[in-house]
Amino acid sequence: MEHAVRLTSAAREVAEHRSRVGTDPQLGGRIVALKAWQSKRLAATHVDLLSEPRYRGAAHFFLDDLYGTKDFSQRDAELARMIPAMSRMLPDSALATLADAVELDALSERLDEALADRLQAAGVVEIDEAAYAAAYRASATREQRLHQLDLVLAIGHSLDRLVRHPLLGKLLGMMGGPARLAGLATMHQFLVDGFTAFSAIGGASDFLGRIDRRERVILQRLFDGQLTGWTVVPAN
Repeated sequence: MEHAVRLTSAAREVAEHRSRVGTDPQLGGRIVALKAWQSKRLAATHVDLLSEPRYRGAAHFFLDDLYGTKDFSQRDAELARMIPAMSRMLPDSALATLADAVELDALSERLDEALADRLQAAGVVEIDEAAYAAAYRASATREQRLHQLDLVLAIGHSLDRLVRHPLLGKLLGMMGGPARLAGLATMHQFLVDGFTAFSAIGGASDFLGRIDRRERVILQRLFDGQLTGWTVVPAN
C-alpha cells in the first residue's frame, strides 16, 4: 500500500507539471532545450556504455525512457489509470521500482523547471558548460541532486533484481494483450523495455557503478564552482 500511495502522489505531481508546462509554450520550449542539452551531455559522458553491446540497451533505457526529450504525456495518462490494477497484480518489489521511477520523473521535472528559470533569468540564449554550471548550483541544493542520483541508481539496482524474478517476465508478457485492449500499451511497453534492457546485461553492478562514479565526480565539480571542463571524467 505504501508504494501505491507514493506512486499515486508522484504521478499526480508529474501530471500537474505537464499540464502547467502545456499551457505555457515559452516555458515548455525552455525545458525542451534544457533536456536536449542534458541528454547530449549524458550521452557524451557515457558514450562507452551506449556503444558496448552488453550495456547498450540499458543505457538507452536510462537516457530515453527514464530521462529524455520524448513526450511522456501518454505514458503518464496511462499510468494514472493503471495504478489500481498494478497494485493488485505486481509484486511489491516491482511496484516499489515503478514508484521510484515516477518519483524520479517528478523530481527531475521540478529541478529542470527551476534550472530553466535560472537560465532565463541570467539571459542565457545558448546553453554552455559555464551557464549550465552556474544555473545548476543556483537552482537546487546538493542534497536534492544527490537524491536524484540515488533514485536513478536505486531503480537500476531494483531492475537488476527484478529480472531474476522467475514469474515477472511471463506476467509482463501476459499483460500485453489486455494492456493494448485497455489503451495502456505505452505504459506496458515502458515496463517491458526496462525489463528487457536489464535482462540482457546479466548483472548490472559494473554498469551502475560506472554511472555512479562519473555522476558523483560531475556533481562534486559543479557544486565546487567549476565552470568548464566538469563534463570530462575518467572512463571507469
